[in-house]
Amino acid sequence: MLRCMAIDDEPLALELLEDNISKVPYLHLIASCSNPLEAMKILQEQSVDLIFLDIQMPGLTGLQFIRSLPQKPMFILITAYEKYALQGFDLEVVDYLVKPVSLERFIKASNKAKELHDLKTKPTSDTNAASDYLFVNVDYSLLKVVIADIVWIEGLKDYIKIHLKNSNRPIVTRMGMKAIEDELSPLKFLRIHKSYIVSVAHITAVRKNSVFIGDMELPVGENYRDSLTQLTGKKM
Repeated sequence: MLRCMAIDDEPLALELLEDNISKVPYLHLIASCSNPLEAMKILQEQSVDLIFLDIQMPGLTGLQFIRSLPQKPMFILITAYEKYALQGFDLEVVDYLVKPVSLERFIKASNKAKELHDLKTKPTSDTNAASDYLFVNVDYSLLKVVIADIVWIEGLKDYIKIHLKNSNRPIVTRMGMKAIEDELSPLKFLRIHKSYIVSVAHITAVRKNSVFIGDMELPVGENYRDSLTQLTGKKM
């Protein structure tokens, strides 16, 4: 069960949020607020796993609210404005929904939050599961790769190339794309093609069929178009 909160300054939008939440069995609404300041008081008294949050609100915007919290629950942004999508993902929100939001899209975002929550709370014997690094086989050795340094990953049949910031030479290792994808946080990395995974933090621009990392343009596969919608909040 995810303990959640809804924040929106528009009464009708807040009512719709409450109704959608009531239709998802694993969501438990503990509070509805018309502004972030009211929500702050509740967060001091109760634990919250997930917050459905509007962006444009008087006094304190949704993005300012997220930045102000020392300990952050998961966030799903629900807004009428598409232009804040990249800022939202920089803050590691679970999803970015543009009003009007269908129930199907709402449930899809909620499912993503539940999967992330289950992943974080699931007991594991693998001590590296929540690490900031991973080890890959290179030249008969295990090479340590700092996950924050990964910019993008390219799949080449049975091998992958891991491109790192501040390095012109990629790491080449025998590994499948699914295996490396499972090692990476879905909040920080996005599969955009059967042969490409990119770091969300390093994306500089998005087009209908491609993603830019600086001057590097990478294609977006037909089956991964939803990744762009999740990233930008806009149907490409």
